[in-house]
Amino acid sequence: MSLTLVQVIVSGLLVGAVYALFSSGLTLIWGMMNVINFAHGDFVMLGMYTAFVVTVWLHGGPLLFGPAAALLLFAVGGVVYYGLVRAVMRGPMLAQVLSTFGLALFIRYSAFWFFSPNFVTLPEGTLGGTVAIGGIYLGVPQLVAGGVAIVLTLGMYLLLARTMIGSQVLAVAEDRNAAMLMGIRPDRMQALAWGLASAAAGIAGALMAAIYPISPTVGETLALTAFVVVTFGGFGSVPGALIAGLIIGVVQSLSAFWFGPIYRDVAVYGLFVLMLWLRPQGLMGTA
Repeated sequence: MSLTLVQVIVSGLLVGAVYALFSSGLTLIWGMMNVINFAHGDFVMLGMYTAFVVTVWLHGGPLLFGPAAALLLFAVGGVVYYGLVRAVMRGPMLAQVLSTFGLALFIRYSAFWFFSPNFVTLPEGTLGGTVAIGGIYLGVPQLVAGGVAIVLTLGMYLLLARTMIGSQVLAVAEDRNAAMLMGIRPDRMQALAWGLASAAAGIAGALMAAIYPISPTVGETLALTAFVVVTFGGFGSVPGALIAGLIIGVVQSLSAFWFGPIYRDVAVYGLFVLMLWLRPQGLMGTA
């Protein structure tokens, strides 16, 4: 295997790790509440703009924009749950779909008004430079974004699987009424899940801001990517989202390398349709 091909695969893994991070939040919400958040990609976009504001307007550094995006989006997630989701959860699925889709449009066009439709980027030198590892040259932004994303995605899994809070969150997901009998407050746990999911999207957006241009419409593409990752990995499975994100990142990179950039999404959606045909529940989902 040539070094160029290895570099393409490693680059795909790093990008796929970021996909996994913001998709893990979407799968957490679905697994806990059976709510599809069509605004999830726009939460990532808000994380990207948070990095831009902290870096350009407030003259902060890379160590600041990640935590800032996490805190801001955690708060946004809590507000969205108490102000919108808690009410529409009691209604039909169509109400959930239309409400989160309307939220996505509200966030997107608010960004148009506040930031303008122009593309912006972080200043040169923000997480700049390259690193040579065994003859493979990788950008520092990609390395940092991929490494942090993998650590945080595994951290979310461990939080859910190995802690008391995670057990309470999963208990509410399994049986809300039984969880109430055990003294667990479902509203608090569901608000926490929305906060964690939104914070994961915010951090992923801040990490991506050092790699990609930022615009109010970037959330549309990212939302599609998140749905592909979650469906591919299995709704409700954080490990599935991690594996699927890595696979899709590699498929995109190899497709762009072999056939050209315009075919990267064609290959991903083709693989997505094949997965739905062969295993509709996803890699780690249950039938």
